[in-house]
Amino acid sequence: MRRLLAAASIAALAVSMATTSSFAEEKTAWRLFVSDHSEPVINVIDALTGNKIETLSVKGPASLYRSNSGRTVFAVQGKADTVSAVSTGITFEDHGDHGDIEVTTPKLTGTEITGTKPSHFVEHGGEFALFFDGEGAARILDEKTALEGGTSVREIKAEAPHHGVAAVYGDYVLLSEPNKEKPDELPVGIRAVDNASKQVGDIHTCPDLHGEATSGNLLLFACASGILLVRDGDQAPSIEHIAYPASLPSGKVTTLLGGKGLQYFLGNYGADRLALIDPSAKDMFRLVDLPTRRVHFAVDPIRPRFAYAFTEDGQLHQVDIVAGKITQSVKLTDPYSMDGHWSDPRPRVAVAGDRIVVTDPLKGQLHLVDATSFAKTGDIPLAGKPFNIVAVGGSGETHATE
Repeated sequence: MRRLLAAASIAALAVSMATTSSFAEEKTAWRLFVSDHSEPVINVIDALTGNKIETLSVKGPASLYRSNSGRTVFAVQGKADTVSAVSTGITFEDHGDHGDIEVTTPKLTGTEITGTKPSHFVEHGGEFALFFDGEGAARILDEKTALEGGTSVREIKAEAPHHGVAAVYGDYVLLSEPNKEKPDELPVGIRAVDNASKQVGDIHTCPDLHGEATSGNLLLFACASGILLVRDGDQAPSIEHIAYPASLPSGKVTTLLGGKGLQYFLGNYGADRLALIDPSAKDMFRLVDLPTRRVHFAVDPIRPRFAYAFTEDGQLHQVDIVAGKITQSVKLTDPYSMDGHWSDPRPRVAVAGDRIVVTDPLKGQLHLVDATSFAKTGDIPLAGKPFNIVAVGGSGETHATE
C-alpha cells in the first residue's frame, strides 16, 4: 500500500510539473523622482518611456535622497518641518547567480518624521540619520521602519541647535559639535556617542564642518582645514584629520559625494573646481578646473570611472576620475548664473541606467544625455519647475507561472 501511495504521489507531481512551467524574463525599470522647486509635489517618471507614473503630494517643496538599496526615497521638506518616506516600487533580491526585480506602484509609505528645520540626511550601515537644525537633534530609523510606515525613531541631541549633521557608524553615532561662541555659524567638530548618548573619546576638530559622504567602508567629513576620515577602529570609530596640502590653492570642500565601484570622494573646491579625494593615494587631493562656476555634480554608480558636473554656462561635463580631467562636454540649457540666492531654481543631475538626466526648472523640462556617446538624445516635458531629482532602477529577472 505504501508503495502504491508513493507511486501515486510521484505520478501526481510529474503531471503537475508537466502542466505548470515556471519561466524567468529579464526586466529593466528606471524611475525618476523629481520634486518641484515651488510646489509640494514629487513627480514619478518612467525614465525609459518618459511617461509620468504618479504625482505624490507632500507638505512642502522637497529635497530628495534615495536609499542605497533604491527601495526608498526620502523627501526633506525644510519649510514644512517634515521628512516623508516614499516607496519607489522597485525592489531587488539577490539570488547569488542572478537577481530578481519586483516593480510595483510608487507611494508615500505614511512615515513622516517631524521636527524644526530638517536639513542633512545621511545613510550609513543601513540606518538613516535625519538632522533637525532648529533642535540640534538627530532622529534615526531604518529602512524597514520607513517602508512599513512606522515613525519609531531613536533620538540623539547635540548641545545646541545648529546647522549640523549626524551619521550612524556601527554601534555609535557621529554628531556635529556646535560653535558655542557663534551658534549661528557652522559646526567646529565631530564627537562619537554610544547607544546611551555618552561621548566616547575626544571631540575631533573640524572647523566649518559642512559636507559628508560614504564610499565603501569609509566615511568623510569636510572641514575648512581639511577632512575627517572615519574608518573602523579597534573599538570606537577611528577618526583622523588630514589637512589640505600646502600645494593646493586657497579654498575648501563644502559638498561631498562618495564614489560607487571605485573608492573615492568627489567634492567642490571653491566655485569653479572639483576636488577628487582618494584616501589610498599618496597624493590624496587632485583638483579639476571647470570652465565656469559649478551648479551641481553627481557620480556615476554604473560607470564608476565617471562623474558629471553641470556648470552655469549650461554645459554638462563628463569627468574622468582616473585621469582627473574633463573628457567630454555637451550644451543643454541657457545659462544659470550662480549669482543670486543659493536656493534659486537651478539644474540638478541624476544617472538612470544609460541615461544622464538634467532638470531644467526654468524651461519645465528634463534633458536626456546618452552616457556612452555623451550626446543629447531628447527631452521630457514636466510642468512647473522640476528641480531636485534622484533615479532608481536596474535590471533583474521576473518569474511567472503558467
